[in-house]
Amino acid sequence: MERVRDYPRPPRLDACQDQIRVEVLGEVLVETQRSLRVLETFHPPTYYLPPEAMNQGLLVPAPGRPSFCEWKGVASYYDVVAGEQRINRAVWTYNHPSERFRELAGWFALYPGQMDGCWVNGERVIPQQGEFYGGWITSQVEGPFKGDPNHPELI
Repeated sequence: MERVRDYPRPPRLDACQDQIRVEVLGEVLVETQRSLRVLETFHPPTYYLPPEAMNQGLLVPAPGRPSFCEWKGVASYYDVVAGEQRINRAVWTYNHPSERFRELAGWFALYPGQMDGCWVNGERVIPQQGEFYGGWITSQVEGPFKGDPNHPELI
């Protein structure tokens, strides 16, 4: 069990071999045992997934502005598109991350709440609350979590 209050700030990047599966719009977006987790105080882990494991045929560069993370740098966004269905700005990447997070370059993260389902080692993920956050909550992490309205001191 990991307590997110014990995660560091600034965040840490950990290589991970958890079995990850993400389904969206009736398709498998990714299935891999290779990921990078960003671990930050009071945040559930955010998983970054290798480009070669992603079904990039479902990803279309999203219009609009990039965002900026004080730790990782400038993020570019993608819409997920399957047939006539589209989920706007559901996936992001850092093409040129900060030096501290250089291993993330070109890897993809996503908002679990916008997917049909995300699984870690066969366990269905609970999305971190708040539309800004991309954390993955499983039974292996203990809160409270930033974004939880029951803990406004963390918002």
